[in-house]
Amino acid sequence: MNKTKLKTAFITGISGQDGAYLSKLLLEKNYRIVGITRNNHAENLEKLKQLHIADSIIMEECDLLDISSVISLINKYMPDEIYNLAAQSSVGLSFKQPIGTINFNIVSVLNLLEAIRIIKADIRLYQASSSEMYGKVTELPVTINTPMHPLSPYAISKASAHWIVVNYRESYGLYACNGVLFNHESFLRSNGFFVKKVLQETVRNQNNSDWVLKVGSIDIKRDFGYSPNYVEAMWLMLQVENADDFIICSGKSITLRSIIEYVFAKLNISIDKLVIDDNFIRPTDIEDIYGDNSPAKDKLGWKYELDFFQVLDILIEEEIASFLKESHE
Repeated sequence: MNKTKLKTAFITGISGQDGAYLSKLLLEKNYRIVGITRNNHAENLEKLKQLHIADSIIMEECDLLDISSVISLINKYMPDEIYNLAAQSSVGLSFKQPIGTINFNIVSVLNLLEAIRIIKADIRLYQASSSEMYGKVTELPVTINTPMHPLSPYAISKASAHWIVVNYRESYGLYACNGVLFNHESFLRSNGFFVKKVLQETVRNQNNSDWVLKVGSIDIKRDFGYSPNYVEAMWLMLQVENADDFIICSGKSITLRSIIEYVFAKLNISIDKLVIDDNFIRPTDIEDIYGDNSPAKDKLGWKYELDFFQVLDILIEEEIASFLKESHE
């Protein structure tokens, strides 16, 4: 009896929320997964441990800025698919560290593509692009062909990486594609991100009379979704015959203020606890952005119908459960 060969996937940036949920999905599909991190510190396994999958993943250290390290790792495992989720991904931090952000987010992608081209040209590459690339848009919804006007060093780096992927696909015939994900949240989201910060601080300070929630511009609108569903789209993008770029989003935008008001109402917290702090306001910001997800639904068969307030209900429950568990430990 012929046994189907196990597919091998590299996941760079495996320590983030998407890396963890994508790992879980691929394990369910019987992949061998090699997780790539800059260093194998225990905190890089934390999200994988929370999903109870850390022991099922081969972890490797690799500096993506060093092409010889990338080539060596591809030679060792000869992967079928590479999901490149590694990046300096904070917009706010990119204004403070523009050179480091732009250098890492562009050169790491170039190194992966060059290594694939040299060693094993049939590897399928998924590149994590970002809705931030579009920036100052004049027409909504955003489609894959909307002109880009990036408004941060992070967005500039992602736009550059995006076009490098397109160029390698067109010039060398590589199977390389960009998933342009709009904001997507989960319980595993890192603490610095807006929705996670609102949920974590609010749940933990529900009964603290001295606490206030300090935020920046909250009348801007964003397209928010749910990470466990978005990683399904990443996988689907590498399963179709021809590589292409897709927007992955919910298809509508809501204000950051409405998210805070919803969470506060759910937890019976007075809106007086909300404080606008100039320290959190960025030099430039997108006022409103949402995307068109119909190509992903039509061509990939991706399914997504969640309203973000439904997602918030899930996240509030998970945050409360986590806080209660911590309190009893």
